[in-house]
Amino acid sequence: MSIRVLIVDHHEQIRGLVRAFFLSEFGFQICGEAVDGYEAIMKAQLLKPDLIVLEVAIPRLNGVEAAPKLKKLLPKTPIILFTLHASLLRGCDTREIGVDAVVAKQDGMPALADSVKAVFTRSPVTSATK
Repeated sequence: MSIRVLIVDHHEQIRGLVRAFFLSEFGFQICGEAVDGYEAIMKAQLLKPDLIVLEVAIPRLNGVEAAPKLKKLLPKTPIILFTLHASLLRGCDTREIGVDAVVAKQDGMPALADSVKAVFTRSPVTSATK
């Protein structure tokens, strides 16, 4: 059984990097991609992903606004914010908005891999918000 991932970022290059990362890992498949919060909600509703990787700074409905709506639609689906703006979330209770982990893009794919593993094993996540 593979884990189906929805990637939400308005930069094609970043989506490509995240896509390549997940496709290189055994047990993952990309079920969809979105460029803004509204498209993320629509695709999440339609595709029912097992994991959502979400940027904060996306158009029309940013990641912080989209996350609680996504969590309401899919309460058991982990949401990882993978963002350049992780430092802005320092001190915030991201679980309140439905986010399971925050990963700074500057920390790269190893940090994303650690967070993915943590959310699926329900381990504590070391993130920019702790």
